Amino acid sequence: MLLSEIATRLGLEHIGPDREILGVNTLESAAESELSFLVNPKYVKALESTNAGAVLLSSEHAPLVESALLSNNVYMDLARVVSLFAKSQGDFAGHSPLAFIHETASVHEDATVYPFAFVGSKAVVGADSVVFPGCYVGERSSVGEGCLLYPNAVLMADTTLGDRCILQPGAVLGGDGFGFAQTPVGHMKIPQIGRVDLGDDVEVGANSSIDRAALDLTQVGSGTKVDSLVQIGHNVRIGEHCLVVAGSGIGGSTRIGDGVVIGGQAGIKDNITIGDGCMIGAQSGVNNDLSAGSKVTYTPMMEIGTYLRVGASLPRLPDLLKRVRRLEREIEQLRTTENGENNG
Repeated sequence: MLLSEIATRLGLEHIGPDREILGVNTLESAAESELSFLVNPKYVKALESTNAGAVLLSSEHAPLVESALLSNNVYMDLARVVSLFAKSQGDFAGHSPLAFIHETASVHEDATVYPFAFVGSKAVVGADSVVFPGCYVGERSSVGEGCLLYPNAVLMADTTLGDRCILQPGAVLGGDGFGFAQTPVGHMKIPQIGRVDLGDDVEVGANSSIDRAALDLTQVGSGTKVDSLVQIGHNVRIGEHCLVVAGSGIGGSTRIGDGVVIGGQAGIKDNITIGDGCMIGAQSGVNNDLSAGSKVTYTPMMEIGTYLRVGASLPRLPDLLKRVRRLEREIEQLRTTENGENNG
């Protein structure tokens, strides 16, 4: 489409010659028929050598290019631009006769169910949702409107998705929580009979797992995004618009507020509370409650300012150790001298 058309559709200002745009690419790889972008100012020198036909950038960098789309939030508008060119996965439509749809299930006529998908008894699949091959939608589960269940995503019984949710391949919702009672003869399994509930616009990454509650509810709030290979334990409650990055694990019954960011491979203890707006650094080990707005990192976790001071002091530790040992020897010599004088 024309650059001017993109500007009109997204409500952005267009400067310079109009160009036909066939796609989006990086400054380094873009061709004359492609739109590129400048999100991080440290790459501004790449504007001098790029072959891109136009660049999405902030107004302060506009004089450096011939054609541009001007944005006050380049990263957000980049997502909007890419959406114009993105091709959806799959090209099947309708309800495949090779899928199993239970006679008591309710699948909207505008939903798509691929071959070899399973939709169980009393399950619901809403309008414009897509269920790819290998997906399992368990009994009494509910899939809202406009959801995408990519291949091999699993909704065990009594799992609910809001509207426009995305489950990446291999995501498992509603598997049993890790509940066992220790007995003299071994570990006795505690039946997990609760539910999983996702709000609207939630995305769950590939091979992530959200366990069903032991008795009540495991919940993920609207707008929250869960990366790949994340484990969310039973009875966890996660608020709205949180980010949970790959490899993280959240212990059972923990409460997480709104707008929380959890870095990759962070481990969060069970039965604690994380306040609104907290930021937890990668590989942090969180073992106690965090008040709203806390910023922590490291294992064991510490306040981020403390962590930065600790990190800055690490290169000086060898010299500091030498100084301490020297001071210890001097103190010992003073004590010896003082004892000698007192005895004299």
